[in-house]
Amino acid sequence: MKQWLLGFAAVALSAPIFAAAAPALNQETLDDIAKHEAIAAAHTTAARCLREGKPDAECEGALQAACKGIAIGKFCGMKH
Repeated sequence: MKQWLLGFAAVALSAPIFAAAAPALNQETLDDIAKHEAIAAAHTTAARCLREGKPDAECEGALQAACKGIAIGKFCGMKH
């Protein structure tokens, strides 16, 4: 039992070392992440809209408005 606890503690204490070794992200990647998050939020809002029983056209219109400039197509697809 003590060996297991000691091993677990060693792994837990070494986690910050591995986290610090994560590569820095360039601006393009950070922008891409932000776009994905914005699109995900727009889709979540559209899902809530549909769940509330609102008409499809209303929810899709809101989705398209939220995605304008960051996504393409009727259903807010990611631009790459």
